[in-house]
Amino acid sequence: MTKKTKSKNKKKNNIGLKIVSIVFIIASIVILANVLKRVYNVFSLQKQAEVVEQELQKLKDENASLISTKEKLEDPDYVQTYARGEYMFSKGDEKIFYLPTDED
Repeated sequence: MTKKTKSKNKKKNNIGLKIVSIVFIIASIVILANVLKRVYNVFSLQKQAEVVEQELQKLKDENASLISTKEKLEDPDYVQTYARGEYMFSKGDEKIFYLPTDED
């Protein structure tokens, strides 16, 4: 082989090596971008899950309060006491007096 042939083969090998290197770099960038996108999605889904868990707990607390109120309202004595206290209902010949408060 002559020097020209060897030189051409080296240039071809160098060009081929550069092309392969560029392809691997591009493939690495694409893979890294996909991994980062998935990591971002995981974190955003975790944040959404935390928000939903908080909302669920709030709704469970509200449901427990409503169940408690429902059970109380099934008791006639509680209903009578509640109506008298909140709506100024009187019993029989009782008279209702309005007392001043600090706000008045």
